[in-house]
Amino acid sequence: MKMKMKIVAVIPAHLASVRFPGKILFQFYGLPMIEHVRRRALLSKVVSDVYVATCDEEIATVIRGYGGKVIMTANTHTNGTTRVAEAIKDIDCTHVMLLQGDEPLLLPRHIESFAKAMEADPNGYAWNATGPIEQAEELDRHSFVKCTVGLNNRILYCFRRTPGYSSYDEQRSFVRKILGIIAYRKEFLLELTALPASAIEQAEFIEQMRIIEYGYTICSVQVSPSLPSVNEPGEADIVLDYIQHNDEQRALLELVMRQ
Repeated sequence: MKMKMKIVAVIPAHLASVRFPGKILFQFYGLPMIEHVRRRALLSKVVSDVYVATCDEEIATVIRGYGGKVIMTANTHTNGTTRVAEAIKDIDCTHVMLLQGDEPLLLPRHIESFAKAMEADPNGYAWNATGPIEQAEELDRHSFVKCTVGLNNRILYCFRRTPGYSSYDEQRSFVRKILGIIAYRKEFLLELTALPASAIEQAEFIEQMRIIEYGYTICSVQVSPSLPSVNEPGEADIVLDYIQHNDEQRALLELVMRQ
């Protein structure tokens, strides 16, 4: 019997970013970056609720000031996955969609496509949005994670610098960018975060590798375009430029500012 799904979205957040301290509250058009993400998630209409999970009172105060829902978590988390797992333990849901607070260009239609993929296989373990590789140099850019995708949209491996031998044109047919939407069946997320961190996960700083190393599967949910995120200070200007030169993003910005 097909599972009846109830999806909640959670944005894990903290101030102590290594490469860009406090970036989550960086202002775009007078709103903190994370608030852009929260409002865009609400525009999708496919999630039951949107929460921010944080250990920082400064973030909590800002989000509550905009009318958002906050779940306070421990300050001992080393990644967003365990923070979200703590946050949703007592939340009524079957699935949780983890959204990155440093992706202020998030498209509601991507969330909607993502939810459809989850509904097609609600008993799956995990799903991750992936986007196309657009330039050869991206294969070795360490600031974001890539993955190889095999049969049935299964993610086989995640990496920062390509282990591939073949040419860029060949690799782009099976290598994709890991984007900032990942979802889990709630029960699986709680099981996963109770497992010890895996070797490759720790060495490469790639959380998805724990799923793969323990023998579970992640489904690639293909979306387009691949949107820039803010990992380092210089990338904030890239995001601003993208908004200014993209019709869809400008229209979304208007909706976001009206919420």
